[in-house]
Amino acid sequence: MRIDAHQHFWRYDPAEYPWIGADWPLRRDFLPKDLQPELAACKLDGCVAVQARQTLAESRWLLELAEQHDFIQGVVGWVDLRSTGLESQLREFVPHPKFVGVRHVVQDEPDDNFMLGTEFQRGIAALEDFGLTYDLLVFPRQLPAANQLARNFPRQPLVLDHIAKPPIARRLQPSQPEFIEWSTQIRRLAECENVFCKLSGMVTEADWHNWEAADFEPYLRLVVQAFGPERLMYGSDWPVALLAGSYARVYVLTHDYVAGLGEQAEKKVFGENTMRFYGLERS
Repeated sequence: MRIDAHQHFWRYDPAEYPWIGADWPLRRDFLPKDLQPELAACKLDGCVAVQARQTLAESRWLLELAEQHDFIQGVVGWVDLRSTGLESQLREFVPHPKFVGVRHVVQDEPDDNFMLGTEFQRGIAALEDFGLTYDLLVFPRQLPAANQLARNFPRQPLVLDHIAKPPIARRLQPSQPEFIEWSTQIRRLAECENVFCKLSGMVTEADWHNWEAADFEPYLRLVVQAFGPERLMYGSDWPVALLAGSYARVYVLTHDYVAGLGEQAEKKVFGENTMRFYGLERS
């Protein structure tokens, strides 16, 4: 199986998706019928659908889509990790075989140490008990907290989304302090064997209209060195990535770099690691 480890679906509603800019070409529905031809064109067999709203209704809707479309291999939904009713929320979703993990939009939390709060960590402990994964959606400034979380829960499978969204558009040199700080934190996170990383969401951190493959090489090189091909996954971040390029162009950017690492690395990053991390069934 060749898998896109990170994409989204939505029926557009401005009240539900306030983060979508007024002039962005994302203000419409993006559904499985729109994604499937893109996957097929890139010879991908399936995908993992990731939450884009922080509601229980979002998790229910994504699971409904997954029941209707076999190529949706897994769902990373949302539950309220800080709620005293978390266990009942998880018991609703865990019986569904395609409910594989949870994500919270931590990047939008004003407190950089949000993940180290007592209630949130109690929620992460519950995920471990239920055998679920957790997607880390953070900015570089929140990486120290992510590092501490990974060390507090060494048995909890974690995956870093979008390589923590470094400022690729600024075309930093590896010798510049901001790049050094990001890379130091990434290397430290990769020391935790329970943490994987998605090669996703990079193009929207670059210059949307003028990026080229060379802009990403320092970041890709660092992440590959830190995590190795054994703990990396390809993710399109479709349809958000359409802000900066077509599905095919985003795919080629990552595929060309990973293919240079050899056939075995390509197999791992474009499917095997995703299936192993999320516990997806082979078909």
